[in-house]
This record gives sequence, C-alpha cells and structure tokens, in this order.
Amino acid sequence: MRHLLQPRVLSLAVATALVSALVSYPRMVLWTTRTDAIWLLEVMLFLCGAVLWGFVFAWHTPYTNQPAFIFKLDAGPVILATLTAIVAAMIYHLGVDPSLRAQLPEDYPKDLQHWFASLPFLFTFNALFSIFAPFDMAMRLTKNQRVAMIFTGIWSASIVAMKVHSLAIPISPFMFAGLLGMRFLMASLAVAFYLRGGVFLVWWWMFLFETRHWLDLPQGH
Repeated sequence: MRHLLQPRVLSLAVATALVSALVSYPRMVLWTTRTDAIWLLEVMLFLCGAVLWGFVFAWHTPYTNQPAFIFKLDAGPVILATLTAIVAAMIYHLGVDPSLRAQLPEDYPKDLQHWFASLPFLFTFNALFSIFAPFDMAMRLTKNQRVAMIFTGIWSASIVAMKVHSLAIPISPFMFAGLLGMRFLMASLAVAFYLRGGVFLVWWWMFLFETRHWLDLPQGH
C-alpha cells in the first residue's frame, strides 16, 4: 500500500481521472438510455477512475520495471499491434458484429459523431477497467506476469459473460464460447502490448480495432 499512498501517485491518479471524466463527457451526453444525471455519472467516473489509475501509477512500474506511459515506442511492437488489430477487426466485422449489433445496439456507434464520442471513454475507462487496473492489481498480488495476464483475460471475459447473460434473446452456446475465447485472447494481447509499449500502444491497438465500425456507419455523415 505504500506505493498507492505516495503523494505523487495520488496526484497523478486524481489528475488523470479528472481528464478521463472530462473527455468522456460527450459519451455521457449521447447516452440516451441513461437513467442518471450526467453530473452524477461524471462524478462516478472520476471517483472510480482515481482509484483505478492509482493502481496503474502505484504498481505498474515497481512490479514490471516498465513505465505505464512509454513515449518512444519501438517499431516492432507497433507493427505487431497494427497487424493484430487489423486481423481482429476483420474477424469481428465478419463474424461477430452482425450477430451482436441487433442484440446490443448501444454498444455500436450510430454515426461518426457517436464513434468519436465513444473513443475517449473506451481509452480512459474501458481499457482502464478491463486491462490496465486488473493487470497491475494482479501483478501486485502475484508478482508473476503470466498469472497476471491470465487473470486479466479471465476478468475481461467475465465482463462479456455478464453482458451476454443480460441479453433478452440468448445466443447459442457456440457463439457464447467463441466470444469468451476471443475476449480472453484479445485481453491477453492487450496486456502483452501494455508490457511492451505501455498505455499508448494499447490505445493505438484499440483505435485500429474500433475503425472497423466505419464500414457500417451511414455514408455522408
């Protein structure tokens, strides 16, 4: 806990959480099915973000010997992240998105405005909640990268499982198993990029993966 309570860690976590909440504001505005006021959602994002970013700033560097934010990326990891993101985007666009779009329309952007609004939220909270924070917490507890990677993959897959379980129309067991397997694999890849290139490389990988939605957005908007 001594790392987590350091003034530098606390100040970085609070500042990053504040920026994360602010850049997520457009996503909250366009979330038409929300049941709570925007200000309440923003406060929740800030408070949760401060805790989760605290995990990142406190434990990533001491337990991986790598900074969480790497500003000079090597070409190899960037190329690998680019290629895997393109392949994953193609697989999802052809085999996963057509089935899920009808059952989870809120997870898919309606137009380019919604797409741009969703990116900051995906970068600063979705990736934080499903990849960065759980991995660094697992590293703090186990001090083993392989175990922490497996934990993060299982954690990320469990999020998908809970979302699929809430669907009004259940999907086939084969589709369900495929979704969990893909999510586990993609989370493991994200952790590998996190270790090789930090937060920025994961964000680049996510950006390329999310561009698959361009093919389904209304033309001329």
